[in-house]
Amino acid sequence: MHVFVLTGAGISAESGIDTFREPNGSGLWSRFDPMKLATPEAFQQRPAEVQAFYNWRRQRLIETRPNPAHLALARFGQELHEVGGRLTLVTQNIDDLHERAGSSDVLHMHGELLKARCLVCQGVSECRGEISPHSRCVACGQIGALRPHVVWFGETPLFLDLIAEWLPTADLFVAIGTSGAVYPAAGFVAEAHRHGVKTCEINLDPADNASLFDQSIYGLASHCVPAWCERTLASLKAPPSG
Repeated sequence: MHVFVLTGAGISAESGIDTFREPNGSGLWSRFDPMKLATPEAFQQRPAEVQAFYNWRRQRLIETRPNPAHLALARFGQELHEVGGRLTLVTQNIDDLHERAGSSDVLHMHGELLKARCLVCQGVSECRGEISPHSRCVACGQIGALRPHVVWFGETPLFLDLIAEWLPTADLFVAIGTSGAVYPAAGFVAEAHRHGVKTCEINLDPADNASLFDQSIYGLASHCVPAWCERTLASLKAPPSG
């Protein structure tokens, strides 16, 4: 069985990572203007301000821990492999909580906060400290060319070729903690249906595209994801009836 899982901000919210848009106005983009902090143009015009914003977010990330939903998905991937299955784990999140929980080969379609990219040599390097306009690229030595390795508004998400190749081969597509409002990820469920892939949504509240899913499970990710993982594995390990 090939399970394709897409995770969004909702899976990391219980770890203390800010979501972006909330009905009550508590999301990150209700407090900060993304057009001034998360676009290539903003970085060109106000590099120090943009770097400071991502330095703050990077430090907050370092201080967080994976929650039961991340841990359950990591165990699910390992146990699925043991019974001959396969997990493809794609995340819209720029945190590393899936990896810290034990998941491997995670596709970060919106980049990774704990990495920096050089605009000169395009080299990507680990980054757990601050980046400033005076930072030096460890690969080419250029000063002032480092930026957060994240996908900003107006930029193309990463790994779309692999996603387009692997999603149609899945037996089940599961979206966890996603808003269903950000494309191209919001279109994955429709793409899954076009290829006859069963679909499931696990969310705190219905996503914008909730009506497109075959099954919906609502509640805290820390409760719903471990329970779903256990049920799915149990069904795979159960002896055939009759």
